[in-house]
Amino acid sequence: MNINIINNSKHELPNYETLASAGMDLRANLTESIRLKPLERTIVKTGLFIELPIGFEAQVRPRSGLAAKKGITVLNAPGTIDADYRGEIGVILVNLSNEDFIIEDGERIAQLIIAKHERAEWTEVNSLEETIRGAGGFGSTGVK
Repeated sequence: MNINIINNSKHELPNYETLASAGMDLRANLTESIRLKPLERTIVKTGLFIELPIGFEAQVRPRSGLAAKKGITVLNAPGTIDADYRGEIGVILVNLSNEDFIIEDGERIAQLIIAKHERAEWTEVNSLEETIRGAGGFGSTGVK
């Protein structure tokens, strides 16, 4: 699948690091470093603009290494980029650690996954088909 992209950053286009990778790394496009204090959040721009076909979305997800090693994650994970959005891709990062984190220009801050999606049409009814689970949720299928 080909997707139109404008790269206004000074970094390479996102790419798949391995043949089996689902996501492509997004890099910070900064003129100066950002200090992210504990529990602070910020939007980090990437310099990228994309044109997705209708029926597809781009999901912005955390990088597992950044989350595990530094406590830095994507606040609204996964962030959704709709097919009709034409603005710059920004990543909402939050620092869940106890230490300041410095975001440098070019740093890999998140990953981008392109996914096909369906568009639902609602059918309003008065009752739903019964299942064994029923209305049980929030851990109801786990061990008791």
